[in-house]
Amino acid sequence: MPKVKIEAVVPDEMTESVVNTIKDTAKTGRIGDGKIFVTKIQDAVRIRTGERGQAALS
Repeated sequence: MPKVKIEAVVPDEMTESVVNTIKDTAKTGRIGDGKIFVTKIQDAVRIRTGERGQAALS
């Protein structure tokens, strides 16, 4: 069975919406539908410019 991995970094207030969208879209009801893991991101750094935090994400 082919696998797909999706990684998304979103603001806290969008987490539930994104989780629900992925869940509703990916659900087939069969074995192998997958799992969703939600973790906190402590920081982000754009290597090219050195920007950190929210500025590194836009």
